[in-house]
Amino acid sequence: MSRTALRDDDVLRYRDARFKVPAAKLLPSQYLVVDDGTALVTVLGSCIAACVRDPLLQIGGMNHFMLPEGNVGDGAPARYGSYAMEMLINELLKRGANRRRLEAKVFGGANVLKGFTSNPVGTRNAEFVLAYLAAEQIPVVAEDLRGIHPRKVWFFPDTGRVMVNRLPHAHEAEVVAAETAVRASLSRTPVSGGVELFE
Repeated sequence: MSRTALRDDDVLRYRDARFKVPAAKLLPSQYLVVDDGTALVTVLGSCIAACVRDPLLQIGGMNHFMLPEGNVGDGAPARYGSYAMEMLINELLKRGANRRRLEAKVFGGANVLKGFTSNPVGTRNAEFVLAYLAAEQIPVVAEDLRGIHPRKVWFFPDTGRVMVNRLPHAHEAEVVAAETAVRASLSRTPVSGGVELFE
C-alpha cells in the first residue's frame, strides 16, 4: 500500500482530466511512492518536489518539502528536505527499488516572494536538494529549479515522464497563500524520460 508522511488517506486521489489517468495530489509535507500507473501531481512555489524512480521496476515517488532542514521533532518532519528525502528513498527501497538504479528529477525552488533577496528560501531549497542527491550519488537526470514562477508538476513514475507548467504571476498569491496556510497549520500540529514545459 502506498504511504505518505501522514496517511495515504490524506492524499487527494482523482482522475486527471488532462492526461486521462488516475492521479494523486501532494501537498507540502507529503510524499507518495506508487507502482500502479498513478500520476503524482503538485503545485510549487518556493517548495521542492523531488521525483525519484527505479526505471527497471517502473516504481517511483514524489515528495513536497518546504525548508531544507529543521527540527524533525516538531510534529511535521516531512516539511524538511533532510527528512522528506530520506523517507522517500527509504520507501522506494522497501518496495524493492535498487539504490544503484535510482534517478531523480527535481522541481521548484522559485523565489516567488518579492522583496526577499537575501538568501531566499527557494534558492536554499534548490541548493539543498542538489547537494543531497549528489551526496547520495543519485543522478539528477532533469531539473527545473529556481526562477520566479510557481509551477505545477505531473510525474508519471511508470515511464519517468514529467510535465511542468510554469504558472503566470497571477497564480503567485494563490501559491504563496497555500504554502503559508500549510506552514501555519503545521506550526499548530502537536508533537507526536525528460521534462516537458508547456503552457
